[in-house]
Formats: sequence, C-alpha cells, structure tokens
Amino acid sequence: MENISRRKVLIIYTGGTIGMVANMNTGALENFGLNRFLEMVPELNRMDYDISLKAFDPPIDSSDMEPVRWRELAEMIIENYDLHDGFVVLHGTDTMAYTASALSFMLENIAKPVIITGSQLPIGALRTDGKENLLTSVEIAAACDLSGRPIVPEVCIYFDSRLMRGNRTTKINAEGFNAFRSFNYPSLAHAGIDIHYSTHLIRPYRPELPLCPHLDLDDRVMVLTLFPGIRRDFIEAALSAKELRAVVIKTFGAGNAPQKPWLVDAIRELSRCGVHVVNITQCSEGSVEMHRYETGLQLLNVGVEPGFDSTIESCVTKLMVILGATQDPAEIHALLNRSIAGEVTIPV
Repeated sequence: MENISRRKVLIIYTGGTIGMVANMNTGALENFGLNRFLEMVPELNRMDYDISLKAFDPPIDSSDMEPVRWRELAEMIIENYDLHDGFVVLHGTDTMAYTASALSFMLENIAKPVIITGSQLPIGALRTDGKENLLTSVEIAAACDLSGRPIVPEVCIYFDSRLMRGNRTTKINAEGFNAFRSFNYPSLAHAGIDIHYSTHLIRPYRPELPLCPHLDLDDRVMVLTLFPGIRRDFIEAALSAKELRAVVIKTFGAGNAPQKPWLVDAIRELSRCGVHVVNITQCSEGSVEMHRYETGLQLLNVGVEPGFDSTIESCVTKLMVILGATQDPAEIHALLNRSIAGEVTIPV
C-alpha cells in the first residue's frame, strides 16, 4: 500500500451567486475578491488539504459564459493539472450544466476530479447553501482510495447533496436549493452524514491514457425547438444562416416532428449542404427512438442523427467540440453516434 500524501485541491472562481455580496446602497448582488471569500469560509482552513485559489479577472455572470471562457477555464485546469489532485470550479447556476458538459468533452481522458458547484444564495447569507456545496465539493475533489487513486476521475456537478455526471445534468429549479437533476443517469454519490459513492456508475480511472485537450470550439450551432403551429417562414429564415454547421432539433416525445413536407424538405436541404442535424427529445427523461413512429422515421430518412438521451447542454457543447476538432463528415457521424464521456446511453 502506498503512502498517501496531503491532497492538493485547486478552487477556481469564475463568478456567480456563491461569490457575491449585497450592495448596502442598492441591494444588488456584486462580486467580491478572493481574500473576502476566504474570510466568508474559514472552514476551508480546517480541512486537511492543501487548497489553492484562482479566479477569473474579472469574475463573470454565468449568463455571459461562452466558448472562449470555457477555453480559458480548461487552460487553467491543464496548466495546474500536474500540480493538483483535484479541482473545484465555482460557477453561476444558469449555465453551469453547459460548462460541465463542455469541459467533459474538452478534457478527454481526464483522470482527476473536476467538481463544479455554486449556490442559490450568496456565501455570506445566513441561509446560504454555498458553504455545504463548496466544502463537500472540495472533499469529493480530494477523495481517493487506499492506493491514492481518485474516486471520481471525471467532470461532475455537485449540488444539494447530489454528485452528478456533468454532461448528464440540467438546471431544473430557479428558486429551490435542489437546482439540478440528472434524469437519464443516476447520481454518482449522495452526501449525508457520510458521502456514499456509487462506484459502479463512475467512469473508470485510466491514468495510462494521456490528457487530450480539445480547445478549439466551433460555435456555428443553433437549437430549434418544435411546437404546434411553428411557422414555415420562421424556420426557413433561421435555417438559412450562411455559416451554419449544425442544428439541434428538440422534437416531441420519442423524437417526432410534424408531418409537414416543407419541414422535411428544409432538413433534407440542410443535410445536402453538409449541416449536421441532431434530434433530441423535449422531454426531461427518456431517449429519441426515430424508428418507433413514422413521424420520427421521416427525420431519420433525410439524414438526421439521433441524439439518444442527451441533454440540450450536452448535445450543443458536444457538437461545438466535435466540429472544432474535425471537418470530416464520416468522423463527425462516428463521434455523434458514440458516447465520448458517458454523456449518452447507446442502445445495444
């Protein structure tokens, strides 16, 4: 058995409610510095880990998170990868699931924990959920087995006692502390008096595989949500963007769309022009099965790819990373139809 040295954890603050304080004059929430943050959470000094902190300068609201910021965050993790055993990313909740999904694809073969968390109330509020989320995330990022191997070597979101695979997670609640859920994959751990890990659900530790960064993202992706009465002229206008490379269609039920010839023709034309179209369901839970009904089969027949049980956050960011890595249609097709980082369940 190896001796386990003191674990090293890097906390990266990107912005968000967890690091804000109310302005005494206006009442509006404003970011405060790292020194103030440490004052707010003195419990960090009692943890038996070497904890370092870095921050975006300036911090940003999560509504302003975008691919260039994902690259900045990924580069911070890569630069510190060999110096730390785990990472905690503090992030606003609104786009947290997008960032978690993006990092899971950008940091291929990651063998260390990246735990993303935040809060619904500022860290200094009396009833804040921020302290528990932060302290437990640090503990999970540092957790290892008796041989010193990390227990959770993947990108995750921790929130309200649940540890979830990042690219399986979506925000479901704007007010409650239970802000996130993973509908199509079980939680990886639950935190109560103890933290109980479901190790059979966690991606295996593969230190022999080198970390393979994918930092070039192509943002020429759009999302089209179908609804009863959707207009032909609106769809045709949206799909006529000259530089469009991929479309995510959020369809009904198991992947169904209205049987309108003009809609099928528009999608067929996209495929003919080399635009990749991926079908995911609007339902929170479940998967598209385009073979099941004629209304789904019509999409399959004009070149639409199945998104399986992907979340919208995962599907969009996966496309951005794939399109940033290759322009080969065959390679793009192959990558869309396999699970890269545990993001989808592929039918046998």
